[in-house]
Amino acid sequence: MRRLILSVALCIAASLPAMAEEVVLGLSSDTVSINTNFDGSEILIFGAVKRDAPFPAEPPMEVIVTVSGPSEPVTVRRKEKKFGIWVNTDAVEIDSAPSFYAVSTSTLMGLSLSETEDVRHSVSIPRAIRSVGAPDNISNSETFTEALIRIKSKSNQYQLNEGTVSVDEQTLFRTSIALPAALTEGDYQTRIFLTRSGDVVAQYETSIYVRKVGMERWLFTLSRERAFLYGLLSLGIAIFAGWGASAIFSVFRR
Repeated sequence: MRRLILSVALCIAASLPAMAEEVVLGLSSDTVSINTNFDGSEILIFGAVKRDAPFPAEPPMEVIVTVSGPSEPVTVRRKEKKFGIWVNTDAVEIDSAPSFYAVSTSTLMGLSLSETEDVRHSVSIPRAIRSVGAPDNISNSETFTEALIRIKSKSNQYQLNEGTVSVDEQTLFRTSIALPAALTEGDYQTRIFLTRSGDVVAQYETSIYVRKVGMERWLFTLSRERAFLYGLLSLGIAIFAGWGASAIFSVFRR
């Protein structure tokens, strides 16, 4: 009888949920405004972990923060030198790649997240890029994805910031992410992952809104909703600029 009671107790204990951990997040700003003087920005992301019980000493909690811009198809081309001239040869259409993607971690990426969890949640930069297939004549399509990451990383549009998330007392965390000047307008998905031993134990999602304002917004709206008028305005500005340059050159010649 005692063995039966013990077995039932163990089954009930195994079925109970583990200690729940929940992210309470804060942002220095949830809106980024792009105007004619915009040369980049920095977003401070901070928060705390709310628990139902005291946290265990081991294993330690790690924090991963990702910020992802609007995704879009991208064509990556390979150039080769033929007869002394660089020409486009092969091309691969990547189905979906974020216009901006930043990953910040509290420790090394490999220690923060297992490969299985990375596949499940698409956290790392390569996993955030979706490429279904490539033409049959291209055998090494993964090199095109690597080239895209390399190009985007040089312009600071793809970032891997390891060890930049500060975690205090296994409860408070904070990090800052630099946004480059060349931002695509739209909603930037922000995700927070809490991990232990490489496994995701909790996550939280919110959005940062990037919007054009002032003259930038007016020109953007005009180009989308009044394309003909936008074309005439562009032509008029080009003619005026050409005439002005010619007039100034004539004055200097005299």
